Amino acid sequence: MRLYGLLFSVLLLAGCGESHVEAQIRQAVAIERGDECHLCGMVISRFPGPKGEAYEQGAEEIRKFCSTRELLNWALDPENRHARQQIWVHDMGQTPWDKPDDEHFIDAETAWYVVGSRQSGAMGPTLASFKQRNVAERFAQAFGGEVLAFGELTLGNINSLGHQSH
Repeated sequence: MRLYGLLFSVLLLAGCGESHVEAQIRQAVAIERGDECHLCGMVISRFPGPKGEAYEQGAEEIRKFCSTRELLNWALDPENRHARQQIWVHDMGQTPWDKPDDEHFIDAETAWYVVGSRQSGAMGPTLASFKQRNVAERFAQAFGGEVLAFGELTLGNINSLGHQSH
């Protein structure tokens, strides 16, 4: 009987904690001076343009990326698509292109992207990310490109941008 009482107490205590969903919610973190891109190994802070971050399910360490293009290549890869838990990008409507700050990360899956603009990031052509569609449209008018929602992005339209050397 004591064993059942102990088991019941443990189950009650477990139920008092965070819900499963709340336990999964994480935040973007600061990009430190020496942080390297998870995909290409470049030092992230040395380059302009929006950056990205991601958590995989079951992983404690955040993955950091030198550009939205690198993040999205990783996130949309069929091998990683189901493992990703949360991904973030800079809101370029709130932060300078040359040195994006860590206070303006947004959910990458609700962001708007300008694909094919004349602005370059760490890996050359990149995707400018924005919280608001109308801001993305103004950016596209000024720098060229097409505005797409996250669900419209594919490895094909990301990789069609080509690479530039540094």
